[in-house]
Amino acid sequence: MNQKISFALKYLFISAVLFQFVQAQVYAQGNPGRPGGGQMNIGRFYGRVIDEDGKGVGYAAVSLYRMQFDSATQTRQEVLVNGQITDEHGDFSLENLPIRGQFTLKISFLGYTEISKQVSFETEGSNGQGRPGNNQGRPGGGFNADKYDVDLGNINLLQEASNLDQVTVTAEATGVQLALDRKIYRVDKDNTSAGGTAIEALKNVPSLAVDLDGNLSLRNGSPQLFVDGRPTTLSLDQIAADAIETVEVITNPSAKFDASGGQSGIVNIVLKKDKRLGYNGSVRLGVDSRGGKNLGGNLNVGEGKVNAFLNAFYNERKGDSYNNSIRENLFGSPLTKVYQDGYGKQKGFFGNLRAGLDWFMDNRNTITFQGSMTRGQFGRPETLNVRTDSLYSSGITFSEYTRINDGERNFRNAGASVLFKHLYPKKGKELTADINYNNILFESNNEYTTDYFNRDVSFRERQDGSGGTQIVTLQTDYVNPLSEKIKLETGAYASIRKVDNDNFNYVFDPSINVWDRIMNFNDQYAYNDQVLAGYVTISHQFPKWGYQVGLRGESSNYEGSLAGESTFSNNYPLSLFPSIFITRKLNEEDNLQFSLTRRINRPNFFQLIPFTDYSDSLNLRRGNPDLIPEFTSSAEVSYQNIFKNGHNILITGYYKRARDLITNYQFTEGEGAGEVVISTFANSNSSEAYGVEFTVRNQVSKGIDLTSNINLYNSKVDASNVEAGLVNEQFTWFIKENMNIKLPAGITLQVSGQYQSKTAFSPNQGSGRFRGHYGSSNSAQGYSTPYWYVDAALRKDILKRKGSITLGMDDIFRSRIQGSYSESTLFVQENERWRNFQVVRLNFSYRFGKTDTSLFKRKNMNVNDNGSDMMGN
Repeated sequence: MNQKISFALKYLFISAVLFQFVQAQVYAQGNPGRPGGGQMNIGRFYGRVIDEDGKGVGYAAVSLYRMQFDSATQTRQEVLVNGQITDEHGDFSLENLPIRGQFTLKISFLGYTEISKQVSFETEGSNGQGRPGNNQGRPGGGFNADKYDVDLGNINLLQEASNLDQVTVTAEATGVQLALDRKIYRVDKDNTSAGGTAIEALKNVPSLAVDLDGNLSLRNGSPQLFVDGRPTTLSLDQIAADAIETVEVITNPSAKFDASGGQSGIVNIVLKKDKRLGYNGSVRLGVDSRGGKNLGGNLNVGEGKVNAFLNAFYNERKGDSYNNSIRENLFGSPLTKVYQDGYGKQKGFFGNLRAGLDWFMDNRNTITFQGSMTRGQFGRPETLNVRTDSLYSSGITFSEYTRINDGERNFRNAGASVLFKHLYPKKGKELTADINYNNILFESNNEYTTDYFNRDVSFRERQDGSGGTQIVTLQTDYVNPLSEKIKLETGAYASIRKVDNDNFNYVFDPSINVWDRIMNFNDQYAYNDQVLAGYVTISHQFPKWGYQVGLRGESSNYEGSLAGESTFSNNYPLSLFPSIFITRKLNEEDNLQFSLTRRINRPNFFQLIPFTDYSDSLNLRRGNPDLIPEFTSSAEVSYQNIFKNGHNILITGYYKRARDLITNYQFTEGEGAGEVVISTFANSNSSEAYGVEFTVRNQVSKGIDLTSNINLYNSKVDASNVEAGLVNEQFTWFIKENMNIKLPAGITLQVSGQYQSKTAFSPNQGSGRFRGHYGSSNSAQGYSTPYWYVDAALRKDILKRKGSITLGMDDIFRSRIQGSYSESTLFVQENERWRNFQVVRLNFSYRFGKTDTSLFKRKNMNVNDNGSDMMGN
């Protein structure tokens, strides 16, 4: 009996201990970090994320939040409970969840709008449904595990939107987002640019145009080019199209942005960089009908507090170029008429490597390290045939010669940056700071052989050049929401640039077989400039309208020297750049915005260098070291209407007025038979441009998407200070269309095209050693001739949508011929240039990845393979 009592007591004691232990474990799991939480972590939400076609969206971020008291701020805040990335089929499963209370489920993926919905495990008001057979009517109300296993079904991601602190037009993931202050274009949706460079990618972007030399224009002015929100030293042909995620076009930037860019705002290229858990990436390769090749790939690895990324690209470019010119000289004796035609071969390569590391130090501090290296070599051997008619009726009536140019250019660009971001406990309050360094080196050599047929004379010349640029930029930004409706933003910026350039000219002496240096043509040029800036903006949002006012101050200093002897400088101790934005929400579909800004356009290196480029005998070029910056005041009024079924329209009227506009100008130099025409730059009195731009997006049908961009404007340049009576006024218009058509069998067809009428405001279209580097300029003595083109591409997804094949053709109708017409008291000249008609490109890409947060840890074989826990251990 006593043994039975003793056994019973021991049994009760052991049972009590086990009960207390189990109860403590359940309570602890029910509310991590809070003893006695009193909840069981046995809940599960699962489902599938699909797109508008019903296909699973892989690698979408799924997060589950709940409200919790924050002792630091003494307020209730949203806290992450669990999360994961969907698998390749779009499936997710959030497990080991507390079963009480309301939760917010958020699902996001690049190109789609974020989904946010309330979910819970409660019987009443639950957004999900338990599995069949959950036995809710079981007598006695016993424990029911199936009740806490909730299927959320298929969750549809339809549209994307951009958070720009402005009213935004939503658009499907097929390409374009429209906002009152900017347009955002998804380059990864542009099949026609696959395997190309940023030249091919940007020419389809609304409001932008890219000429044959890669010069970029925005509403036919020269914008400032950014990469990842900062000014860049790279040119468009040094950026791979496949490395670009989006392109942002900001036509009238506020005081927060760099004031450079003159009449045309900012174009920001956002490069791809993932922050997914686990690893993912892609490889791509392609060829074209001209013999060009491209190969590239990117890799992203993320786990815990570290996210690393790598992007590499190699491109070989080959092609042909053609040009012809006719010029009637109105000076000298006798009068002459010159005919020139040329043929050239483009060949070369460039490679780019970019890598970086994000370190999430804690919940509020992140530091990023980035580095890049670009290396390239391009050669453009060219043959020019020139005939000069002397217009004599007898005797020597013409002369002919052929000039052969054989040269190449090598360049290297190394860059590094460090970025820091701090988030305060107060929602929306943050501090960022970054430092960027770039070092560019180049070498060039060009040899010219000229054969005069009617004089049996051969002449050889050589130009050698080398130089480099070092740029350091520093920037910090601070954002503080003073209240729910009022926000303060302020920051500082510094840019320090050092440039040196050496150019030497030689002539070959066949009698002694030696290259003699021509001392009066040598050029050793260097300059330093620095820009210091600070800004502050205040924005205030009301129920139906809002405003933002800002002021930016910039100080700039420029000092240059020629051959270490003559010096020159420009100094602007302080320039102020105010901005005003007013937005009015007329209703849920209609929005209106007015903006007023002031900006500056500083002359670039090639516009300043006082060196004559002789590579094109009819287009001798020289910079002007006495150029000063131009200042532009801009006003815009934008109206936006969001229609149903994916239709929307953005209409913008704009007016710009510039003082001291940097203008193309031509004059004669020399005497008698040696008199030549020199193209250079000068500051004109003023210019003005006004017009209206329409950007329309239409969802024609479920499978057809059409984006149209139409720009109508009038421009006027007053250069009467350069030459008496020199005023040029021109009306211009262009239209750009981009259509995407979904065909059967998972094939997508994209057709894009552009037409531009003659224009006075035009990027420089000259040829020569500095081709593509003179920047956008304004012509006071002529106009650019009209041109048009159409591109097309087919894309087919394969390998369960992990791979894709793209087949495209540029300039289908062989119509992209760009030219110019110039007329002055000295001459009348017409030029035409074209290259690479009907280039066919074939590209293949393959995407891979695994959503594993324990990538470098020992694996727990019991973990569910359908997803990964974002919370970590």
